[in-house]
Amino acid sequence: MILNTKNLAALFEEQLNSWEQAGSNYEALAKVLVKEVTVDGFPFKVQFNPARIVSSAAKVDAKSISERKCFLCKENRPAIQKGLEYINNENTENPYTVLINPFPIFPKHLTIPLLDHTLQLISGRFDAMLNLAKELPGYTLFYNGPKCGASAPDHFHFQAGNKGFLTIESELQNMELEPISQTNNTRVSLVKGVFSGLLLLDSNSPFEANEIFEKILTVLPVKEQEAEPMINILSWYATSGVYEGRYITLIYLRDKHRPSHYFAQDDANILLSPASVDLGGVLITPLEKDFNKISEREIKEIMDEILISESDTKAIVNKIKTVL
Repeated sequence: MILNTKNLAALFEEQLNSWEQAGSNYEALAKVLVKEVTVDGFPFKVQFNPARIVSSAAKVDAKSISERKCFLCKENRPAIQKGLEYINNENTENPYTVLINPFPIFPKHLTIPLLDHTLQLISGRFDAMLNLAKELPGYTLFYNGPKCGASAPDHFHFQAGNKGFLTIESELQNMELEPISQTNNTRVSLVKGVFSGLLLLDSNSPFEANEIFEKILTVLPVKEQEAEPMINILSWYATSGVYEGRYITLIYLRDKHRPSHYFAQDDANILLSPASVDLGGVLITPLEKDFNKISEREIKEIMDEILISESDTKAIVNKIKTVL
């Protein structure tokens, strides 16, 4: 079946009824513990979600990846896992499969891999993200770079979760913006606040937004032996509010994959491997000790450590201005 609202609703119903593991995990999601912690005026939600240990503790080094089968390839997925086909209008030769994520964070959580086994690299595929955001108006799309939270860096994929879940969605309209560039259709801004190195691209033209994104990508730093800049991306199509009718994209510029808290020993350890959802304002802690312990101080330390510095942000903003 192809992707549309009716088929997606039917897929959720069928999978949660027939797939015991997925059904149990979604049922358990309704009972997860959540607390709110405000950092520099921004409200984070912290979720205690034991099922997400699979992702948070995933080994993503080259040796570990080479020794396991790709769980996003069709031939390796559970036989019971069904999907919907999605073909991006801009690239009909590379279809995607829309799957129910069996280890959910959101009440409705999707994983959307390319059918072909292709590396997790965003260049040339951002247009598909925008088109999916329009096709899935009730969802926020997200992309985790290969060293920024992707548990399958060897197979290109997006994820999506229902709108209204991430706190950044409602908070964005209240956050201070520093203009970087503007055309008739598209604005690029630096978002000020708790997240250093956060860019906002909002546009009523997916074609122009894609062009501008690709230009921005060319001036972002790439670490040695890496294939793309360290970034996380959130994207949605706004159907209401101050951004109504516009494609909203948030680009988080990263410095580190995992914070020092992740590798610390004993009481100092916090098993938190931040990705797009965490940067969107919902921190996922698979261990109860971390849920109980994490506070404003630790969240601030983690954000400051994994995101680029203010000085690096200024340098990148200046480079972006030269290409836009």
